[in-house]
Amino acid sequence: MAVNGYRDYFQVLGVDRSADADAIKRAFRKLARQYHPDVNPNNKDAEARFKEISEAYEVLSDPQKRRRYEQFGQYWNQAGGGAGPGGFDVDFGRYGNFDDFINDLLGRFGGPAGGGFGSGFPGGFGAGFGGGFPGAGPQAARAASANLDAEATISLSFADAFRGCERTLAVNEERVQVRIPAGVKNGSRLRLKEKGNLQPGTGRRGDLYLNLKLQDHPVWSLDGDQLRAELPLSLDELALGAEVQVATPDGVATVQVPPGMTPGRSLRLKGKGWPIKGGRGDLLLTPLLRLPEQLSPRERELLEQLRQARSVDPRAAWLQAARL
Repeated sequence: MAVNGYRDYFQVLGVDRSADADAIKRAFRKLARQYHPDVNPNNKDAEARFKEISEAYEVLSDPQKRRRYEQFGQYWNQAGGGAGPGGFDVDFGRYGNFDDFINDLLGRFGGPAGGGFGSGFPGGFGAGFGGGFPGAGPQAARAASANLDAEATISLSFADAFRGCERTLAVNEERVQVRIPAGVKNGSRLRLKEKGNLQPGTGRRGDLYLNLKLQDHPVWSLDGDQLRAELPLSLDELALGAEVQVATPDGVATVQVPPGMTPGRSLRLKGKGWPIKGGRGDLLLTPLLRLPEQLSPRERELLEQLRQARSVDPRAAWLQAARL
């Protein structure tokens, strides 16, 4: 793999040359766990391979080093300095376990720490990677600036999002109770201060950000601050108008459907929609013609009479406008 001291770092990590930072980090984590000396005790080949993939990650995770590497190839180190081929070394004895090593390595190489948190959180977010390994001098400064924030997604039913709810989450072996306010929307984000990743040895802790995802509802849908639904109506109710019972989030209500209710128009119930700051949005009901699956003899008779008496061709204007 190495020719005259040159290593193809993309090949070392098994990624394309177009791989982005996230793909490079995923490849490194996978290989690092596979070849870590703790997993392969007394295996010099695995240790050498581990140092090689760590060296590749050091270069490819740093935008400036990667840019020089892609531009100058095997002479990239002479073109701008930095840790060159063969210059990477790891003292494994100074790390208590694999996660301590990864925390330090990601901090040293500029990778964002805090990309997840410990197991037990709903949704399965994998192993947590906290901040840099605490130490002295420049390394301590890197540890102090490590990003310890974590993110997760919570799925909510439409009812829970409408009314608000409480959820108990397991975060880093701690049970955290979260109050989700009424009226949250899809994509809303909640911040839990100092509930993110914990940095070993320092006591520092990041924040936990919860991304809220609303499940679809068979009737209701959100349109900004307005709540929408289709209102099934019969042919006679649409044509002649009627007083009908409709569903609202608060229960059944009675509304007046005006005569000649056509598709595209909606009935607006003010203050009956989604919770918003200082009140409620509106509820919009869009008429939907619902014909019976089977007509009774009387219904068929009346419809035949209506067809004979109809004075307007419903497609006349449409046919005229469709001409090219």
